[in-house]
Amino acid sequence: MMRKLTLAAAALAGAIAGPLGGSSAAAAERTLRIGVSDALTGGASVYGLPQANAIKMAADEINAAGGVKVGGDSYMLDVIAYDDKGNPTEATNAVRKLIDFDEVKYILGFCCSGAASAVASFIADEDAVMLVGNAAERSITARGIPNLVRTRPPADYTGAAAGAFVGKRGHKRVAVLGALDVGFYALYVDAFEKELNKAGGQIIARESFGLKDRDMTPQLTKIREMNPDALLVVGYVEPAAFIYRQSVELGMDIPRYGFTSGSEEQFLRVATSEQMEGVWDLRPTELTLQSATETGLAYHRNYTERYGMPPSPSSPYAYDNVYALKHAIEAAGTVDDTRAVARALRELAPPPEAVMQYLPVDGKMFDRNGQAYTANGAFQWRGGKWVYVEELPSDAKAYSEFLASLR
Repeated sequence: MMRKLTLAAAALAGAIAGPLGGSSAAAAERTLRIGVSDALTGGASVYGLPQANAIKMAADEINAAGGVKVGGDSYMLDVIAYDDKGNPTEATNAVRKLIDFDEVKYILGFCCSGAASAVASFIADEDAVMLVGNAAERSITARGIPNLVRTRPPADYTGAAAGAFVGKRGHKRVAVLGALDVGFYALYVDAFEKELNKAGGQIIARESFGLKDRDMTPQLTKIREMNPDALLVVGYVEPAAFIYRQSVELGMDIPRYGFTSGSEEQFLRVATSEQMEGVWDLRPTELTLQSATETGLAYHRNYTERYGMPPSPSSPYAYDNVYALKHAIEAAGTVDDTRAVARALRELAPPPEAVMQYLPVDGKMFDRNGQAYTANGAFQWRGGKWVYVEELPSDAKAYSEFLASLR
C-alpha cells in the first residue's frame, strides 16, 4: 500500500530533514501540486531519498523566489511524495494515486528503472508529464513518449565510454561481478564489452549477485582463480561497497572499476577508505566537488546544510528536472495544458539553475526522444573522496540518433 510521506513517515524511513509532503511557502496566490514517486525506503533509497530531498529543496527555492510565473499569476509548488520502494507495482500505485486522487499533473523522481518503466508503459495516455531522474534503462526514452523526459543518460551510452577507457588502459582480461539480472546493468556491460573488444581486451567472467546480497566472497574467489587483470563491478552502492571491501580481504591486488554513482558517505558505511583506495567509478559526469561548477558547489553546500549530509552524486538529476519544469511551464504559459508543457520541455535549453553539465543536442536540453545527456567521467577514490580525473568523450548527437532508430 502506497504511503504519502508525512513527517512521521519520513523519520521512520530515515529521511534526514523536514517533511517532503508539502511546501512551507505561505501567502501564495495559487498552488501547483507536483508529485514524487521514488524509493524512500529499502535498498534503492540510497538513490531515491536524495532525489526526493532535492526535489523538495528546488521547490522551496522556487517558492522563495516568487514561484512559477504564468501570466499575471504566481504558482507556489506543493510537493506530494510517495514511497514506491523502487518497485514497479508500488510505482504504478503511487502514480495512479497522484493522478487520480491528488490531481497531480507533473510527476518526478524515479531512481529505479523497473519502477520508471512500469509507469512509462501507461503515462502516454494520461493528462500528465513524467520527469525521470536517475533511472538508466534505455527503453524508457527509446519509446519516444511525448510527455516523458529524462535527465540521466541511458546506461549503454555510459558503458561504451567506460569500455573504451578500460581498454585504453591496457587491460586484456576483465572479470565482471554485477547485478546482471537488472536490465540497465546488463546493457552497460554489453556496451562496455564491445568497446573493450575493439581495444583487444575481453571479458573472461560474468558473475552475478542479487541486489540484497552482501557476501560476494564465493564469486570473488572464483574470479581470483581466473587471474584477471581488472575487475568491473556494476550494482547498487551497498553491495558494490561489500565487493570492494571483500576483494581487499581476499588479497585481490588488481585495478577495480565500477558503475555505482554513490557518495563517499554511502561507501564508508561498509568499507574503509583504505579498502576503497584506487577504485574507479565510470559514470555520467555527476556531482562531486571536483567536477562541479559554481552552481554545483552551491547545490552541494545548500543540500548539506539543509539535510545534514552531502548529496549523492546522482541526486541533481531530480533537482534539475524541477527547474526544467518551471521554465517549461512559464514558456508554455499554462499549468493546465500538459501537452503544451511537454512540448516546451523539448524546446528548452539547459536552465541556468541546472547542476549537471548537459550536452545539448541541437541546442536543446532534451532531444526528440525526451532524453538529456551529460558527458561521461572517470572518477577515482583518492585519499577518502571521489576525485574527477577526466572526461570520457561521448557523442550525444550520434547516440540520440541511435536511440530514435530503435522505434
